[in-house]
Amino acid sequence: MILENKLHITDQIELAKAEEKITKQKAKQLFDSGDIRKTEVGTFAGLSFIHAYLFEDIYTFAGKIRDVNIAKGDFRFAPLMYLEQSLKYIDKMPHSNFDEIIEKYVEMNVAHPFREGNGRATRIWLDLMLKSQIKQVVDWNLVDKEEYLSAMQRSPVKDLEIKALLKQALTGQVDDRALFLKGIDVSYYYEGYCEFKTEEL
Repeated sequence: MILENKLHITDQIELAKAEEKITKQKAKQLFDSGDIRKTEVGTFAGLSFIHAYLFEDIYTFAGKIRDVNIAKGDFRFAPLMYLEQSLKYIDKMPHSNFDEIIEKYVEMNVAHPFREGNGRATRIWLDLMLKSQIKQVVDWNLVDKEEYLSAMQRSPVKDLEIKALLKQALTGQVDDRALFLKGIDVSYYYEGYCEFKTEEL
């Protein structure tokens, strides 16, 4: 099923390309304009701001809580009837150190509040928490795709694996533009988008 979009694209491959190009341009703009500093750190409102910023030119649901149940493979994300409750709970979770931040990130991943684009928006949200609280960010180049995806899949039951994986990839280069743009490319690669390099858009 092709998601209804503002570009009126009805071909899945064409939509994926357009989505990748436009949202990578927006991610670059988010950093270069300084708008990223307007993001509320560690809240759903902050995540919603990032998601709307990236996807508003493509989807009417950008930044809005999904109105359908969704699953990935065998994993079902938070049921719709509990979603708002989950988001309120996540907002109250502390995020003052590395472990708390990853625990909050894992919970937000289980909530999966948007119809599409959750992973890409939430990884930016994660880095903003890390930057604000421990003055570090993830160098996503150092995080293997398969290891990351399998650790995230298991994280609702056991988060030690994702904590270990991300901890070894931390860097103090919190305002490094090249690192941010490469991180966007890797984040998209996890989701199967690798047609464009953010730096070149």
